[in-house]
Amino acid sequence: MLGLVVHEPLANGGLRLGWGVGHHVLDLLEGARALDHYAFEVRDFDGVAAIRDRLQAAGYTVSSVDVDLIDSSIGHAHGISVVDPDGNTVQFHSPVWRQGEGAATPGRRPVKYQHITLGTTDVTPLAAFFTDIVGFQISDQLDDGRFAWLRSDKDHHTLAIVNVGEAGNVDHYSYDLAEWEDFKSWCDKLTEYDVDVAWGPGRHGPGNNLFVFFDDPAGNHVELSAEMEKFYDDRVTYVPRRWEPLPKTVNLWGGQTPSWRRVGGTA
Repeated sequence: MLGLVVHEPLANGGLRLGWGVGHHVLDLLEGARALDHYAFEVRDFDGVAAIRDRLQAAGYTVSSVDVDLIDSSIGHAHGISVVDPDGNTVQFHSPVWRQGEGAATPGRRPVKYQHITLGTTDVTPLAAFFTDIVGFQISDQLDDGRFAWLRSDKDHHTLAIVNVGEAGNVDHYSYDLAEWEDFKSWCDKLTEYDVDVAWGPGRHGPGNNLFVFFDDPAGNHVELSAEMEKFYDDRVTYVPRRWEPLPKTVNLWGGQTPSWRRVGGTA
């Protein structure tokens, strides 16, 4: 559905997937639906070392990531691994080749992997981990504290955190499409393959991005997105915005919200 190809098999029986060239996008492992790990590319010079220092100063145990796990690197890639406050393994690695991104054929595959949204039982400590230690910034949040959107570059969010009543799982993960016109062909493609459009098309309030959702065979929610809001922190200071916990916050266009995305106690 997404145009990914197998880069290599994993020692544990899983598969590593990507766009065919450049860094991999997704690891798939056999077993019950769960999150094995998630990772971020750190593009700042000596950024990985700086994150390591801040994590260790905060009392976290940090380990190195095997370079063999970071494929198609620029020079000698290196990475670190740490367990976040929810018990999830998160990795941070130095820049890698991205030549597989940005050359999508509309309707065949997305432009790039865009963001991950983590499910949790308490947004505050997980958000604080990423803002106070790692260096993310909050772009938007719900007034009731049940949802936060965090940025690490110019995109409105590369990470979101939502209270879903359990921790240690992915709420959803997202891929970028190039533009609004692509959504029509993608919804048609999903229909042709008997994959239901689970939510959307619509437009989120936080991030102002267009979206459509479908589920993969394991039950993970997959988002296709476009027109993500940009932040220019080098030119202006932003104050995190607070949104009312209402269904129209997560879809400005209105309509039925799926049962798994409950806002303000209503579906």
